[in-house]
Order: sequence, then C-alpha cells, then structure tokens
Amino acid sequence: MAEESGAPVNCTDLPLKRPRQDEKNGGSAAAMETEGDNNDTSNNVNGADGIPSVIPGWFSEISPMWPGEAHSLKVEKILFQGKSEYQNVMVFQSSTYGKVLVLDGVIQLTERDECAYQEMITHLPLCSIQNPKKVLVIGGGDGGVLREVARHSSVEQIDICEIDKMVVDVSKEFFPDVAVGYEDPRVTLHIGDGVAFLKAVPEGTYDAIIVDSSDPIGPAQELFEKPFFESVAKALRPGGVVCTQAESIWLHMHIIEGIVSNCRQIFKGSVNYAWTTVPTYPRHWCDWFHALLN
Repeated sequence: MAEESGAPVNCTDLPLKRPRQDEKNGGSAAAMETEGDNNDTSNNVNGADGIPSVIPGWFSEISPMWPGEAHSLKVEKILFQGKSEYQNVMVFQSSTYGKVLVLDGVIQLTERDECAYQEMITHLPLCSIQNPKKVLVIGGGDGGVLREVARHSSVEQIDICEIDKMVVDVSKEFFPDVAVGYEDPRVTLHIGDGVAFLKAVPEGTYDAIIVDSSDPIGPAQELFEKPFFESVAKALRPGGVVCTQAESIWLHMHIIEGIVSNCRQIFKGSVNYAWTTVPTYPRHWCDWFHALLN
C-alpha cells in the first residue's frame, strides 16, 4: 500500500494487534507452562469445561469468542508479567513469532505478523481521502497504528486515547519497532477511556478516526454499538472517514451484521468491508469496516 507521497509502505516483519477481553466477563482462559526453572508457571489454568489447556512449554488461548478451537505458540521465555488497573499484561519470547504481547490471556501482537494488521487498519482509511490532517486513534496502545499514520506527510496532528498506561510502557520497552510511533512529534497521548474522550471532542474535529478496539465483551461492548458510532460521526468533519476492527467473518457474522446496520444508518457516504490474514488471530483472519461521512 502506498502513502500519499507515492513512496511504498513496507510490511516489515514486526508484531500484531488484536482484541482483548476480560476473564471476569467469561473471557479467555489462556494457559501457559514453560520448561526450565526460570519460567515456572505453577498456577496454570484449565480451559473450557475443565479440559487442560496446557502443553508443557506452550501458550494456549481459549475463549468463548472462538469456541471449539485454540491457538498455541511455543514459549522460549517469559519476559514480563504484570497486572494493571484494567488487565493482566504479559510478554513472552516465542520460538516462531518473536516476542508476543498478551492482554488478559489474548494475543495482541507478535513481532512476526503485526504488520498485516497495523497497515490495513491505517492505510485503508487514510488513502481513501485526500490530505488527511487530523487523525484520532482509539486504543492501539502498542503504537503500531501511530507508526503507520506517521508515514503520511499530510498529517499534522495525531491524537491517541489508550486506557491502559502499562500497555504503552510495556510496548515501548519490549516492542520498540512498534512503539516507535510515539516518537513522532505530531503525536499526543491521552490516557483514559476512549468513549468518554470521543464524547468530549468538538464537532468536526478529525479527518480520520481509527478504532483499534478490544473484543466486544465487557466494557468494549460500547465500541460496537450505535451510540459510539454516532459519537464518531459527530467528531468527524464532512467527508471524514472511520475504520474499525470487526472480528472475523468466519466466527462473528452477527457482530459484523450489527456494525453494518449501525454504520449504514449513520454514515451516509459509504460503508465498506475489508479483511486480511493474520496468522495469530482466530481463524488467521481479521476484518474491518471503513465508513465515509457524507
């Protein structure tokens, strides 16, 4: 995909981003056991119905969002484990996908395939309008979307609203090639709730809004409902564009149908569906909706 200057946007071998969910809300039950004294995880958990989700030396991801299946990665070393005000945060070194960021048991990005997600969710909307100048990113605390937005020379202002500061700090430490986006002088970081931030934005502020959201479970459910898209439309200038992640067509058709219905009522310009393959996402698939405000 090319940016406005005509220079190619390269898909480097970096990490990926993906929806997260809260275990307290029936979310994922991820389990990991690694070999060796330095990686003891004696508090391994079981998956659905009490079936063990642990294979020695592997991280496994089980969730009601993708029932009946799980994705596993071989673990070489756990690099970080912590609990923020909002979620459990972990980084581990995998044997095949480089370093991996996990939030509440759900893989957010890996160094190997993050480019597929970051580039599509960013360049799809920004290349669909002329000379975008003001861009808002909701979520995306790892900084990968910022990195891609910064490739567009016409952009003068990049705001990001991320609720969890630990995600930002951990990304800067362990994923510098992704979090490099924070170093751009056009970027302003706002730590807080994206829904509340958007409601306070003056009408017609942004040319583009990119919603790098969590799974529609718990608090993130708001980001998939009609009132949220109405707030997005209010914050966009006429002719502005929004792009939001929309789960997987193989697993979440009901979610996709709801987004289509809401967006067609609110965004009178056009509403389009896009997808790409992301190996470490459920069914190796990720979808987006791209809507223009007429």
